[in-house]
This record gives sequence, structure tokens and C-alpha cells, in this order.
Amino acid sequence: MTLSDLPDAILIEIARFLVTPAYRLCDWMEGLVNQRALSANPRAMPMVEAHPEQIEWSVLSANPCALPLLEEHLDKVNWHWLCLNPNAIVLLEKNMDKIDWGMLSSNPKAIPLLEKNLEKVDWRYLSALPEAMPLLEKNRDKIVWDKLSQNSGALPLLENHLDKVDWNRLCRNPAAIPLLENHLDKVDWNVLSLHPHAIPLLEKNMDRVNWTLLSMNPSAGHLFQCRPDKARYHCDTLSQNPCIFEREEDETHRKMIRMTRVFSA
Repeated sequence: MTLSDLPDAILIEIARFLVTPAYRLCDWMEGLVNQRALSANPRAMPMVEAHPEQIEWSVLSANPCALPLLEEHLDKVNWHWLCLNPNAIVLLEKNMDKIDWGMLSSNPKAIPLLEKNLEKVDWRYLSALPEAMPLLEKNRDKIVWDKLSQNSGALPLLENHLDKVDWNRLCRNPAAIPLLENHLDKVDWNVLSLHPHAIPLLEKNMDRVNWTLLSMNPSAGHLFQCRPDKARYHCDTLSQNPCIFEREEDETHRKMIRMTRVFSA
């Protein structure tokens, strides 16, 4: 059996995993976008490419959706920030002399490269990476506990060592909401305002929310949609936030249909 023998419904499901979704700017952000700040937004590449004179190449270098554009303009790449880009590992391996190993130690896709260069690892930054837990478990003496407190893969270890927890950094931990709810007196509401999984808790405590930091939270779009005054005031930081784009279902569907035709050819 070949792909062309499969029913269209199954081909559509396969295409759904292969097609990059199309996005459009949300209506509530019309007229508020900072074009330069869009360089950091992974959903904004069509708008970024339409205005090359407005590109901020340093922040674009860390944008995981910008690699094709960056490879066309290597002279403009900021290698320091590129080391944070999870899609840039192959490019970095071809330019080892340009690697900033401290920054690379924060890159979730860099673990194999870091394992080959343990003497260059910055264990402080590595301690925050969930993907690095097997490596950290083998090198417990090198764990930096304040950074580990924000590591979503480290919660069992943290719960067994609450005396070592940095509660400020724990407020950044995607897996720590239940633990934080049991210790509300230790919550840093400024930091929690950045937390994409903390929206239900924040909605119960809106008087404690830091709206500037909330504007960087990718799950907070609906809160700004309800508060256009806050959206206008924080439009620069919101321009970097994927939440200002919504999936364009019609265009995404058209892309999937085109792919199924390729399968069927």
C-alpha cells in the first residue's frame, strides 16, 4: 500500500502534522503593532519578511521560525543570540568557533552537542533545562538549585528538597502550579504574570497581576482583548507575543489539501 491508496480523511490527518499552520494578526491588535518588535515573534515571519528594512537582526537570530531567512543573511546573524535558537543546531555545528557556550547551555535542542563538550557547559543555565535532567542526574554536584527551581522536569527532586527551592524561580516553572497553590504566601506575582500555565490562578488574583510582564505571556491574549487600554499601553511587548496572532484555518486547510494532492500523485 502507498500513500495514494489511503482515504482522503487519513491523508488530511497526516498533512496536519506536516503543514506549518498559517496565522493572521488578531483584530484587537490592528494598528498597534511595533514592526521592529515583530522580529522576535515566531508567528510573524510573513510580516517580518514584507518589511526587511525594519528587521532587528539580533532578536531575529533567536527566532525559531527565521532560520531560512537567517541562512540567506549570515553576515547579519547575531551568533550570540543564535545559540538560543532551537532550530539552529546544524548551522552552529558548522560554525563551532562562533558558539557562545553559555547561551548554548540554555538551548533545549543542544544536549547532544553539549554532552560532547562537557568542559564548556555552563551548568547554571543547563540546570534550568528539562531536556538536561538525565545529564543533571549524573552530575548532581554541578546542579545550581536556584536555576533548577524553574526546571519543569525537576519537580520530584525539588519537592524532596524544598529547603533548596528558589520560590521566585519556581514561579517560572511550568509544572509547579499545584505546589505554588499550596504556598501562595511564597508566590512572586510579578514573575507569575509571565507564566503561561498560571492564567487560572492569575484570573483569580487580577489585582496582583503585573500587566507589563503579562504582556509577554503567550496565554494572556484574551485578557488584553478584554482590556484594549492595556493592549494599547503594552503594544511594544505584545508585538513580540505569539498570542496576537490567531490561526488562519482556511489557509491552513488549503495548505493541507495541497499536500494531500502531492501524496495522491
